[in-house]
Amino acid sequence: MSTLSTQDYIVFFCYFILIVGYGLWIYRKKKKDETSSKDYFLAEGSLTWWAIGASLIASNISAEQFIGMSGSGFKLGLAIATYEWMAAITLIIVAVFFIPVYLKNKIFTMPQFLNQRYNGTVAMIMAVFWLLLYVVVNLMSILYLGALAIHGISGLDIYLCIGLLSLFAIFITLGGMKVIGYTDVIQVFFLILGGLVATYIALDLVGEKFGQPGILNGFKLLTTKANDHFHMIFDKSNPNYMDLPGISVLVGGMLITNLNYWGCNQYITQRALGADLKTARAGILFSAFLKLLMPLIVVIPGIAAYVLYQQGMFHTEMLDSHGIVDVNKAYPTLLNLLPTGLKGVAFAALTAAIVASLAGKANSIATIFSLDIYKKAINKDADDKTVVRVGKMTVVVAMVMAIILALVIGERLMGEGKQGFQYIQEYTGFVSPGVFAMFLLGFFWKKTTSNAALFSMIGGFVLSILLKFLPGFMDLSFLYSTGWAVPNGKGVYEIPFIDRMGIVFAVCVAGMYVISKYETRNGVQPNGLEVDSSMFKTNAGFTVGAIIVCAITAALYMLFW
Repeated sequence: MSTLSTQDYIVFFCYFILIVGYGLWIYRKKKKDETSSKDYFLAEGSLTWWAIGASLIASNISAEQFIGMSGSGFKLGLAIATYEWMAAITLIIVAVFFIPVYLKNKIFTMPQFLNQRYNGTVAMIMAVFWLLLYVVVNLMSILYLGALAIHGISGLDIYLCIGLLSLFAIFITLGGMKVIGYTDVIQVFFLILGGLVATYIALDLVGEKFGQPGILNGFKLLTTKANDHFHMIFDKSNPNYMDLPGISVLVGGMLITNLNYWGCNQYITQRALGADLKTARAGILFSAFLKLLMPLIVVIPGIAAYVLYQQGMFHTEMLDSHGIVDVNKAYPTLLNLLPTGLKGVAFAALTAAIVASLAGKANSIATIFSLDIYKKAINKDADDKTVVRVGKMTVVVAMVMAIILALVIGERLMGEGKQGFQYIQEYTGFVSPGVFAMFLLGFFWKKTTSNAALFSMIGGFVLSILLKFLPGFMDLSFLYSTGWAVPNGKGVYEIPFIDRMGIVFAVCVAGMYVISKYETRNGVQPNGLEVDSSMFKTNAGFTVGAIIVCAITAALYMLFW
């Protein structure tokens, strides 16, 4: 079992003291200005562009990337980086078209948008949906994968790791969005530094293994020794096509899941909703540049671990309790190769990523429950002090629920060699197509009705479930020639979950169009939003930055096609 040295713990505790001390300083400095619940949950008007951008990345990059995506890099290769590089393009779209609509219409939470655009029923149902998704999928998976990683590098009991991570995240979250936003700047510094250190060590080790030391030689060796791991677009003959089905990762379900995640997601958009448009866009652009860097620190180490595994290393370290190779152990195994001191930096980076993401998600859970459920349905007369207190209680309750779920079902869902990152994407994908269709038409088609939104939300979820379990009742091999169904490795033809999202999204949009047309012809008057073309104009600096991001992304796809 791996353990940390005294020097490593000193480095980690220096990080801990820095985060806690800075968080307390921000909390006390800003507390006198805190006058409303919106200020507590959103840090209204007080986050700078660099704090917004850093907080976006800190909330996004967590155990699911460091552990889950590195594990997918071990199994699938660079193709899994499409989630990161497509996100860079998606962030530009969100900054140009989504954020202006939110800010112009003074939208602070996603259920508030649904209430304002559709009605209270749609908003309340979706608020409950989001709370369940955030706790059952996001909080639980990050907590379990994070604890697995901390356990792997420190040797601490995994149950103790779950408890300690939860306590740390609760402490940060209770300080409100201001503390989260500004401490995330430090968290991002640590996670990028630690990630780059791990990548450096991994590439250098690959070079040494083949008698060609140096990180550049190490990277060249990766591209030759694991050439099959450096293709972005899979064809149907690839055994990993089920996870990343060909061109769909560019124009199909991948685009839908990214736009839903970055544009219709409370714990992401929340960072920008308290700022003015120029500041919000600058912060989002900054995060888009950082996303281009992420595969270097979360995917390349996984590929390096794969090459080293092929050379006889890690055959014992990567086995789970059942003797099965667990790809989620690739990153923690690499971290154990770091020298004393640097191992503490990497440990701090990993903890920073996990805690920042847990805190961001817990804050969003508290925001939705307090502002959109408690204030509107339970205690409409509650003052701001009461709402904030309820929000803090919600943070604790949500984290306790996540702990229980991580202990009870974490290993079953993400253990035994399964890809933790893909688990998160697939189960989030049950909801995202219908939600994104509801938001997209709500933004840009004024005739969209409330019943159409309900169809998309509920019908999309039901259809996703049906398509998931359809192979259990029906042989889909006849769809193989069309590319819609492929063998899943268990003798069953199945529709890849990314393609399922594309199908569900198309059905939802078509259904919403038909329902809305029928209802408006019969006198239904949908609620509208304030939207005009001038909202989507950008300044010269943002435009240049966006072009650079798009050009780099296109070049990367062409290089590794």
